[in-house]
Amino acid sequence: MTEYLLVFPERDDADEVAEELRDEEFDEVRVVREALAGEDDSEDHDWAVYVRVDTIDDPTSAVANALVARFEEMTADRDGWLDDDVTGKGWTQDR
Repeated sequence: MTEYLLVFPERDDADEVAEELRDEEFDEVRVVREALAGEDDSEDHDWAVYVRVDTIDDPTSAVANALVARFEEMTADRDGWLDDDVTGKGWTQDR
C-alpha cells in the first residue's frame, strides 16, 4: 500500500481532483482540510486529496514514480504541491 497527499490552496481544486481520481477507482480517495489550532471553519486554509493505492507496495517502483510525476503535475497546474507527510497530522476529513 502506498499513500499520497495532494495539497491545494482552493477547495474547488481539491474537489475536482478527488472526483477525477474517484472515477479512476483508486482504492481510497477523500478530501481533507488543514486543521489549524484556534482557527474557525473558514475556507482560509489548505485543502488536500488523500489517495491510497493498495496495489503499490514499493514507493520507489517505476509505477509509483510515474504516479508521483502525474500527481506533481496535477498539483502544480493548480498552484498546489504533493506533500511528503501523509501521516494525517494536521489534516481532518472534510465533512
